[in-house]
Amino acid sequence: MSDGHGPPPETPSGWSAEQPPPYSAPPASPWTAPGSPQQVPHGQPYGRPPQQQQPLGPGPQTPYPSYPHPQPGYGYAPHPSALRPGIIPLRPLGLGDILDGTIKLIRSNPKAVLGLSAVAALLTAVPVAVGQAFVLDSMGSAFADPESATTSGTELTTASGLVSQYGGSLVSFAVEFLVVTLLTGVLTRILGRAVFGGNLSAGEAWQLVKGRVPALFGVVGLMAAIMVVPLIVFALLFVAIAMNASSDSFGALVGLILLFIVVYVPYYLFFTTRFAFAAPVAVLEGRGPIDSMRRSWHLVTGDFWRVLGILLLTSLLVGLVSGILSVPFTLAGTMFGMFGAGSAATAIVSAVLIAIGGTLGAMITYPFQAGVAGLLYADRRMRSEAFDLVLQTAAIEQQRQGWVHASADELWHPSNSARR
Repeated sequence: MSDGHGPPPETPSGWSAEQPPPYSAPPASPWTAPGSPQQVPHGQPYGRPPQQQQPLGPGPQTPYPSYPHPQPGYGYAPHPSALRPGIIPLRPLGLGDILDGTIKLIRSNPKAVLGLSAVAALLTAVPVAVGQAFVLDSMGSAFADPESATTSGTELTTASGLVSQYGGSLVSFAVEFLVVTLLTGVLTRILGRAVFGGNLSAGEAWQLVKGRVPALFGVVGLMAAIMVVPLIVFALLFVAIAMNASSDSFGALVGLILLFIVVYVPYYLFFTTRFAFAAPVAVLEGRGPIDSMRRSWHLVTGDFWRVLGILLLTSLLVGLVSGILSVPFTLAGTMFGMFGAGSAATAIVSAVLIAIGGTLGAMITYPFQAGVAGLLYADRRMRSEAFDLVLQTAAIEQQRQGWVHASADELWHPSNSARR
């Protein structure tokens, strides 16, 4: 008979009925976020089945399990693999993810991306190529027979060359303003679907973008005004100083030019970075021009230097690649134009070669810059608005249904952001 102070009865497993067995696993929560690591029982390594406890005492003991190094935000569990239904993993992106996603965007839909970019690049390269071919032909004629050129003839040739060169550049800028703006909108819409593994043809993308064309032109127009106003102020100051020419005016002009460069370069980089996401916002979120620029400013806040660094690195890489592609054709066109002066056929060949070089360079530049800007925009929303959770939930549903439908385009609306 027990006096109430004896040991409690034992269960068949050997543990006291009043004392829970050690190392018991906490109950798992039924609510888990998409892609989040599952709860790991104490003493059990992540991803392994529970091990049977070995009795203490002499004899061979089970070695302690090796734990992975701590991961930021995940404790001692290894970093879970993110869903990747399309060109990027659905988590905050690193530089490698952004560059790789841009390349995958081009490779996944080359007909729409490279085809449209080639058309846009050709339209902007032809006016410049024609103007440069005319200037090179004029220079070649002067070099071939310098004595035959009279003073008036030289002045006429120089004036014609300047008109041809700068007139072609102005026409190219006007065409670029029109074509590249439309191209950016189309490529952004293609990218928005490619994140989920879907493809859009050029015609389908245009049907989705054409309603956003006024907003796109508004964004580009406001950006152009912001960049041009300082140039106009500088030009007025320069003309005012030059008209009051004196013995000390040359030094003042040089100082003004240096001051302008020192001030304008940071000004240009600051505003291009702050408004880098205005075009993607106008297309994917359906906002107006001013609201898109305000939204871009807000998204860049808190990560300005990282966004600036990625944009500068992208420009450097794209400039290097486009230069490798375009320099041979541009150099050959220049040689034809200068050493074959006076021949219409030579001028045509020169213009064609220069146009091919400009087209190849811009054909890589346009989609790459648009892709990096679009993926940076998605990354900033993931980091500041937990947008990756929205994308993961949608991707799971898309995979369950087995196809990517048009409702994925609506996920970019800011009402779907899960703000932290």
